[in-house]
Amino acid sequence: MREYHVPVMLRECVDALRVSEGKLYFDGTLGGGGHSGEILRRGGRLLAVDRDMEAIDHSRLRFSQISDYNGRYTLVKDNFKNVSEILRANSADTLDGAILDLGISSHQVDEAVRGFSYNGNGLLDMRMDRDQYLSAMTVVNEYTEDELSRIIYTYGEERFARKIARAIVQARVKAPVETTKRLSDIVKSCVPAGKNGHPAKKTFQAIRIEVNNELSGLGEAIGDIVNVLNSGGRIAVITFHSLEDRIVKQTLKMLSSDCICDKSLPVCVCNHKATVKLIGKYKPTQQEMQENPRSQSATLRVAEKL
Repeated sequence: MREYHVPVMLRECVDALRVSEGKLYFDGTLGGGGHSGEILRRGGRLLAVDRDMEAIDHSRLRFSQISDYNGRYTLVKDNFKNVSEILRANSADTLDGAILDLGISSHQVDEAVRGFSYNGNGLLDMRMDRDQYLSAMTVVNEYTEDELSRIIYTYGEERFARKIARAIVQARVKAPVETTKRLSDIVKSCVPAGKNGHPAKKTFQAIRIEVNNELSGLGEAIGDIVNVLNSGGRIAVITFHSLEDRIVKQTLKMLSSDCICDKSLPVCVCNHKATVKLIGKYKPTQQEMQENPRSQSATLRVAEKL
């Protein structure tokens, strides 16, 4: 049986948080509980959230089997972008550290029924939160050609976006596009085979981002997490593609700057003060990339609350 999810840069992430016994840490992307489990193993208290109820159920069972963890963790089905409300609902005011492992879990990719994978064959879904209405099937079959083209180009950075969108619209005239295999085949007919992985990778990424509204509010959420960190607390964020990494990089750069005025101004008028200092940017080791190929595109960025 496959491991539910292989955590990326596990040691680097949790080392960066400098977990101390009894202090409270926030895992905004629980997944299979890899990072959260290591926080608990090192004696920290944990408040973890995930949009996917399967992840919550899996980690609750996993943690319940270790008696030393009892009373030190709270798992919540929610979106980490609601961090302020999540803290209030759980009688917490501040955090001593936080981690976000963005992207999708191994379980979501490997289970064809979840509809994320261009390599499998399941109904198009791609919802992290299976209670929400919008799914990949809705996007693929109901969005206009212009909307599909915009999404695939913007979120997938796919230069064949217009051609792919047109092919999808033409295909669904004959019959709704309902499976991952059919969508993958449509995309493959539009994209020349190359050296950059599966031809449908970018299109599937784009549709997944649209379905789950992954980029909207990401920068604001990082700012909200920083606001509730105690002085010396750290935030560690793992990204997997350039779009989300750009948001994380720009947000942390802004939060670490004393002035964010237009550089053409002769004097500072923004009165902005840095709230974090940048600790570093990290990539997986060669060994990790060999053992877990899905880690190859990962980037870890760490900042510390002033």
